[in-house]
Amino acid sequence: MSAISIPLSLEAKTPPEPSGSAVVFPDSTARHWTLPNGLTLIVQEDHSAPVASVQVWCETGSIHEGKWLGAGLSHILEHMLFKGTEGRAPNAIAQEVQALGGYINAYTTFDRTVYYIDLPSAGVSKAVDILADAMMNSTLPEEEYVKEQEVIRREFAMGEDDPGRVSSRLQLSTAFQAHPYRVPVIGYLDVYNQLTRDDVMAYYKARYVPNNLFFVVTGAVDGEALHKQLEEYFAKYPRRALDPVYISKEPKQLGRREEHREFPTKLTRLSLGWHIPELTHPDVPALDLLSVVLGGGRSSRLYLKLREELGLVHSVNAWAYTPGDAGVFGITATLDPERREAVERAVMEVLDAVRRDGVTDAELAKAQRQTLSSQLNGLTTAKGRAADLGMNWMATRNLNFTRDYLNAVQAVKPEDLQRVVARYFTDDNLTVTSLNPTGSLPKAESGAKEEAVAEIQKFTLSNGLRLLVREDRRLPLVSAVATFKAGVLTESEATSGLTRLAAQTLLKGTKQRSAAQIAEEIETLGGGIGAEGGQNSIGVKLSVMKPDLAKGLEILADVVIHPTFPEAAVERERAVQLAAIKAEEDQPTAVAGALLRRTLFPGHPYGLKASGTETSVKGLTREQLERFHEEYLVGANGVLAVFGDVKAEEVRALVEQQFAALPKGKAALTEPPKAAAFTEKVEAVEPSEKQQAILMIGYRGGDIFAKDRYALDLIDTASSDLGSRFFIRIREQMGLAYFVGSRNMPGLTTGPFTFYLGTDPAKLEKVKTEFLDEIGKLAREGLTAEELERAKAKLLGQMALRDQSSEAMAHVVALDELYGLGYDHYRTVEQAVKAVTLEEVRAVAQRLFRDQPFAVAIVRPEAKAAGEDRKRP
Repeated sequence: MSAISIPLSLEAKTPPEPSGSAVVFPDSTARHWTLPNGLTLIVQEDHSAPVASVQVWCETGSIHEGKWLGAGLSHILEHMLFKGTEGRAPNAIAQEVQALGGYINAYTTFDRTVYYIDLPSAGVSKAVDILADAMMNSTLPEEEYVKEQEVIRREFAMGEDDPGRVSSRLQLSTAFQAHPYRVPVIGYLDVYNQLTRDDVMAYYKARYVPNNLFFVVTGAVDGEALHKQLEEYFAKYPRRALDPVYISKEPKQLGRREEHREFPTKLTRLSLGWHIPELTHPDVPALDLLSVVLGGGRSSRLYLKLREELGLVHSVNAWAYTPGDAGVFGITATLDPERREAVERAVMEVLDAVRRDGVTDAELAKAQRQTLSSQLNGLTTAKGRAADLGMNWMATRNLNFTRDYLNAVQAVKPEDLQRVVARYFTDDNLTVTSLNPTGSLPKAESGAKEEAVAEIQKFTLSNGLRLLVREDRRLPLVSAVATFKAGVLTESEATSGLTRLAAQTLLKGTKQRSAAQIAEEIETLGGGIGAEGGQNSIGVKLSVMKPDLAKGLEILADVVIHPTFPEAAVERERAVQLAAIKAEEDQPTAVAGALLRRTLFPGHPYGLKASGTETSVKGLTREQLERFHEEYLVGANGVLAVFGDVKAEEVRALVEQQFAALPKGKAALTEPPKAAAFTEKVEAVEPSEKQQAILMIGYRGGDIFAKDRYALDLIDTASSDLGSRFFIRIREQMGLAYFVGSRNMPGLTTGPFTFYLGTDPAKLEKVKTEFLDEIGKLAREGLTAEELERAKAKLLGQMALRDQSSEAMAHVVALDELYGLGYDHYRTVEQAVKAVTLEEVRAVAQRLFRDQPFAVAIVRPEAKAAGEDRKRP
């Protein structure tokens, strides 16, 4: 049976060998009762395991929102119905379900909203009571509604950042010009912002009525007892008239439609779609099987042709979306942007072959087996069986629809697939959409067989430069990172911003190349090169494709060894850096961060801004840049990491040749400057013309070598997300801040640990008291066991996501080697993080946040009073 949500990806599965005989499906054992008020109960008893799924389906989704179409009313209710009822306080429902050993959640689609609890069967009666209470008696508390509005606005933002969601919405909004399927389930932000709680309550009261609801319960349950329970519970809730909702029918498409848009993404997402009938139409089984033949796994026609044979796509899928009204058959692919037209032509050729020659008996049998297996696998859990029964009832009022559908699937013949292609896959019925990168991407060969990633190898050149190489043949790409100890830690108040200016001018010309020639040569290769300066280092990054490695390393070496710092280029980059400093002054968070560092690290380099000050940057000279280069960009002070589709010995030979002219020099920052003792609390205030107030509370943290480094990282992680104690108490419960979090910045020497928030200036004193109180609790008690485990999972997950990129991995490993941790330090991190105990966390929290003074930095919109920029509490 077709899914009711558009899949963004289709997992490839290997089907079982066809047996040659049909699978016989018995009648459903589910029973159903309809109460006098129209409420329906569906129960399927299965006592094979002591578990159950309790679901309540409201036959209302985003297409039923009438005059508020596009507001996302159904979605808001999904968020709000568990926020409290007439008899249950906010959070009580979640706590009750947790006490039952259960899991509660909900989802919204175009045509329904479903709430469910999966739990041990002993708690079924309580779960039914909880869901019935939420359906009929939710109060939508005003304070919870206000909080949830912001949660949903963040969900809007996440959707706008997700290329998969944006691509899916683009396809539907182009394919459907009249039907509400064109409108996202979540709605549009500008319409959503017009809603009031009263509007949502009115919608709830109108649509959440007994005759628009049905319960589905599966598992080790007693159907008669559940029937009696619901009959008694709903006796006081009469049937209600449902206002009819006009849903526009989609007219027949009479011509090809195309919509291509740009988006900040790296790959093109191409979608081709054709209108097809609704779920109950007799052509749907053949269309579903066609989607499997075309895009159902690694042996499908589109995968074999477009990915394996032609190497045109990174992924390709086919799907049939057949909800209650007419749907869409879609083919989606991810690809390099320059291949979009070629991919479209290749898809059409595959379809033409089916239209002309049909499909083989073996292809059809395999698709039938995959469809049967997928459907049956969905019935292995109580939740899956409940969802299946619910869909059957809502779409067809036939609890045996799954059986009938799968019987129809087994009756499909090869000529049926050929027929539906001819009927529906016409150019007049075609919609083509794509989401494309805003910039070009390097051309890369596709379809190469993936190989294992080799171990990192280390070589030391005659000039002291350490070379790290990792062979990674997954893609014909190479990333190189050359990094040297320097950075803010080498600067003074007079030279503040020097590292950043040096980084920006390294690429502005060498003895052999102008800035334009460097850019032209790299971009001709389809590569990229850039430089950056940080707190403890300066580095140059290079990315090229495999065939261009030698040329890329030659350019990288030229930039590192022979920069000329042309006077005109220095002046241009100085102007850019000065503009960046002014831009930072427009950002209250940047102003507060700089103020905190100055206060926490007076007279120490970590008290300086990486961008410098207007005075310091104006005073920097070309001669200082040359001396900086001569002192720090030397072999004994550097590491070069080359990761990608390379051979280690070949890289070693190339680097020996290209970097032979790099002077050996000596290692820098062997004894990094230590900050003077910070002995008393200091508060610094800076006025701002902005409307918000920023509060930062900073402590001297640790360095990257500290034994409790990961305990502090875990405190930072636990304090920084939407589930943190700070966010929940100060942002959610008290409504005192727009944002709240923390940041740990260990370096070669002790760095800052900062707690920060943004607030309404009128709430500043109140939130400061509460913030310090919450930090005090953390200092005394450390983290809870739950917080620590959640932080470990998040920290390790973020590292894993980061390290999937060769460039990111090369950068991390190069810095570890440069700083003295060792190139293989990354191997120890996971175990070290997992080994951190609650006692260690508590000890470091007490030592840093209880036993030492702190600095407070405040940026607020008020006139600066004389002598008020620094005061002691």
